[in-house]
Order: sequence, then C-alpha cells, then structure tokens
Amino acid sequence: MAKTLLVTGSSGLIGSEVCVYFASLGYTVHGVDNNQRAVFFGPQGDTRWNQSRLAQELKGFVHHELDIRDRAGVLALVKAVKPSVIVHTAAQPSHDRAAAIPFDDFDTNAVGTLNFLEAARQACPESPFVHMSTNKVYGDAPNTIKLTELATRWDYADPAYAHGIAETFTIDQSKHSLFGASKVAADVMVQEYGRYFNLPTCALRGGCLTGPNHSGVELHGFLSYLVKCNLEGREYKVFGYKGKQVRDNIHSLDVARFMAAFVEAPRAGEVYNLGGGKANSTSILEAFKIAEKFSGKAQVFTYVDQNRAGDHICYYSDLRKMKAHYPNWDITQSLEETIRQIVEAWKVRPKA
Repeated sequence: MAKTLLVTGSSGLIGSEVCVYFASLGYTVHGVDNNQRAVFFGPQGDTRWNQSRLAQELKGFVHHELDIRDRAGVLALVKAVKPSVIVHTAAQPSHDRAAAIPFDDFDTNAVGTLNFLEAARQACPESPFVHMSTNKVYGDAPNTIKLTELATRWDYADPAYAHGIAETFTIDQSKHSLFGASKVAADVMVQEYGRYFNLPTCALRGGCLTGPNHSGVELHGFLSYLVKCNLEGREYKVFGYKGKQVRDNIHSLDVARFMAAFVEAPRAGEVYNLGGGKANSTSILEAFKIAEKFSGKAQVFTYVDQNRAGDHICYYSDLRKMKAHYPNWDITQSLEETIRQIVEAWKVRPKA
C-alpha cells in the first residue's frame, strides 16, 4: 500500500507537525482544515499562515477545505483517498469557549470524530487511526489528589502519583467543562471502534501540547500565549491557584514521533497519556522565569482570584505505559528548549 497520510486539523500545531514529520518518512500528505480556529478565537487564532507554510515546504501536499462536521464530505474524502494512516487532531480545543458554543463544540469534537471513525471503518479498516484526545477527559478528578504547596508550584503529596497521572485514573463523576465532556465522547468512541470492530485505534490524552508553530490565544495555548504576551509587553492574566498550577508540556515534534511509533506497531483501542511528564512540567510562575530568560523582558501579569471551571491544580502525565509499549520513544525536547523555540518563532511570525 502507498504511504498516504490523512491529517485533520492540518494547519494547527499538532496537525502541521505531523504533516512535516510523516512527509520526512516518505508519506504523501493530505491535510483537512477549514481554519475553524479563527471562527472559534477570532483573527489571532487564524492558521492560514501555517497552511501556506505546508503548501510551500511539503512536496505533493494536498489541502482539503472541509468541515469535519460534514458527514457526507468526510465519507467521500476518506473513500477517495483511502489513506494508510489517519491522524485526527481537529477539534474545538478550549474548555472556556465550549460553554458559549455547546452545539458547535459537541458537533466538532464528538460527531466529527465519529464521522472519521466510520469513514475509516468503511474505506480503510486496516489503517491506523490516531486520535488526539486530552487530559480534560479526567475532569477535575485530579484535584482530589492530596497536594503539597511548594515555593513556586503545587505537587502531589500522595506517593502513588510520584510519576504522575496514569491511564487507569477515573474519568467518571467529575466536572469536565463541556469541552471535556465532548472529548470524553470522542475518546470512548475511538476506543470502542478499536475494541468492537478491532480497528487499530488509539486515543492520546494530551497534556499541554506546545511548540513554535502554535497560534496561542488566551483561551487555548498556554505557553505560546504566555510567550506572546511577554514579547509584546502585554498583560497576562493568571487565573487562581496562586499561579502555582502545574502542567506538563510536550513539544509537538515528540507528539508526532510517538504517533509514528504507534503506526509502526499499532494496537486496537489503546489509550495513552501523552505529555511531557514530570521532567517537562512547569507552573505559570516558573514559566514566566524561563520566558524572561530567553526574551530578556519582564513578564507583565495580573492575578485573578478565580480559577477556571474544571481546571487542574496539578497535572503531569505518567509516561510509563507509553515507554513500556514503545521503548524506543522518549521525550527529546526539554521544557527550556521548547520555550526558547517558541520565543524565537514569535519574533518572526507573520502578523495575522
């Protein structure tokens, strides 16, 4: 079979990284994107610049201007392309934004995923299907873990979580945000198509996915938006938890590398917590210091004594299952190197 990749959300951070990485492995790349991010977040969320970059840099890149909610269009496209790999990264990605657009959120995240799963089952059931899920499927349940407050961050006090959150952690009976709920529906459906129909599928529950090609905005894209504010001297709002809330950050390149590892040795209905792990975790206060180190500018910020609904106080991924199943994969981009790249990228980014 010809090596053909179909990527949804191809102009976004992860989608574009996957396009470039798989092209380097000899794949012909088809991208699906309709710049819906600009609809969700306004001009600052526009990703057309990234679409243009892919068209210029990748030989044979084919762009499909398609809304993933268009079921007939999705079925026709997958039938026509018959990709040997499908990577599904398209989403409404903000848990804050979802509350204002509940139908758009669910139709994009849950129904859009189902459209592609069923299209794959009909047209190319042997092709690995990689779905970009989120750690928000755990809702605010991680906040029930006993924490300890350190000088610049919160951390787990319970030794059972010394390595972070594992895939066995509950997703039930917690507050998710509507975004988290719609992503749960997609995540479970991806598992079900793997388990029920024995399709090679996996759901990757991402921590903070980041990198130099992110169009970060206040409601989505933590590190990218933080650096943008730093460089422009713009006020960054810290929402609750004393700015000590912790996230693990994984560079988009390491995400693409794991997807490639899964494609080489696929499993049916798997789930992986795909993040930077404890080594690549940072609080907002700590991220300010790293950004300042590379930009030479002081971070301007204000504190809002109200956390975001369903927000995690501390979250980092337990990577042991991923490394056990795919021992040749590991994190290659450190937190400091990732932030350095984001700083440099924003300096030269074309203005929207």
